[in-house]
Amino acid sequence: MLPEYQIKDRFRGFLPVVVDCETGGFNSATDALLDIAAVLVRLEPDGSLHRANTLRYHVQPFPGSRLDPASLAVNGIDPHHPLRPAISESDALGRIFKEVRAAVRDSGCTRAILVGHNAAFDLGFLNAAVARVGIKRNPFHPFSCFDTATLGGVALGQTVLSRAAIAAGLTWDRDAAHSAAYDAERTADLFCNICNQFKPIFERARSRLEGDDLYAAFGETSPDAQVEPQPMEPEDG
Repeated sequence: MLPEYQIKDRFRGFLPVVVDCETGGFNSATDALLDIAAVLVRLEPDGSLHRANTLRYHVQPFPGSRLDPASLAVNGIDPHHPLRPAISESDALGRIFKEVRAAVRDSGCTRAILVGHNAAFDLGFLNAAVARVGIKRNPFHPFSCFDTATLGGVALGQTVLSRAAIAAGLTWDRDAAHSAAYDAERTADLFCNICNQFKPIFERARSRLEGDDLYAAFGETSPDAQVEPQPMEPEDG
């Protein structure tokens, strides 16, 4: 039996996409984006969220970018290794955005929203790369995001990704950590785990908010009226 709502209803028209960026430092304007992963999530027939497909690309440092040795020591990336299959920022974002746009359209959502652990960091690097390569329209909301550090602190009393994952009953591989794909997948699992725990709260809230009278009280015609920015154009570049 299908749930009474779809993923577009669960997050007010937004499609959550989990993103992790591994970088050459902390400054998105000057430091290199080196590894990026995006994980889609799906809504099951029982209304629960689960991790779906993972997209991951090694990225070439943009010209003149800074590479902090301390950051490289943490993520273990050698940006100049001859066997590293890195592609340009433009190519990496283009491939990810193509899949995200398709997922947004297929889900009936209006826009993607970035989910990350300390999400402002990943959103900052994503937006900086978008500006550098001149992408005109970004499928992600430019400033709104869902932060699993906040969710982990509220639901589990833990804000560090590894500790929050373990507290949620998930596995954690220290040797695989700081890979964009691994961190994005663990973040996606954590996000889904917490959302699934909150499912009864959401469903009770939704029952209170149903009906045109409530939206009329706020001067709106539908839930979609609050979703900003406007929907993506079909041929988003």
